[in-house]
Amino acid sequence: MSEELISKKELLDMTGISYGQLYRWKRKDLIPEEWFIRKSTFTGQETFFPKEKILERIEKIQTMKDHLSLDELASMFSPNVSDLQITKDEIIKRNIVSESVMNLYLDVEKGGSNFNFSRLLEVYVLEKLLQSGEINLEEGKMLLQVLKEAAQQIKQKNCELIITRKLGVSSCMILVNTEAFYFDPGTKKVIQLSLMTCMEEMKSKLL
Repeated sequence: MSEELISKKELLDMTGISYGQLYRWKRKDLIPEEWFIRKSTFTGQETFFPKEKILERIEKIQTMKDHLSLDELASMFSPNVSDLQITKDEIIKRNIVSESVMNLYLDVEKGGSNFNFSRLLEVYVLEKLLQSGEINLEEGKMLLQVLKEAAQQIKQKNCELIITRKLGVSSCMILVNTEAFYFDPGTKKVIQLSLMTCMEEMKSKLL
């Protein structure tokens, strides 16, 4: 399925931001380079953006820029994360993850009570999807395995988590910098989740 695009002119008109603001945010890495998509049109080359992602990002920037500097916002939006260390108890205390999902994660993962950023993302995504009722426990275990295997890619790229079901069998995958993807008609897409958005949510809770 293809992502809906919005032209630069439509984006500026819809959000009320200026051309200068847009490119200043790009230079500050508040908006990823890969979201600036050049396409040929009958008037020449024009710039387009993934509509849902860019509108959500600009709304967040406008909401938070009065409370955080552009550098702090850039740190929050960047997938490149320094070596975070946080304890299990602190994660629960800050309401990032519930105690029940945390205990479930540790039972499956068998790790210690100190969390780096990758482990925190894993348990956060597990919490998000289990609490929503969109996945079951077996799918949660499969999801954790895929997140672990793709940890380095997730830190550096714009990734989406996809969970599908076909004839009662679930599959889980990570898509990296993907504009479109297609499944056969018998496959149902259960989850499509931006991991960058999850990271932003997590960082805002940590801040």
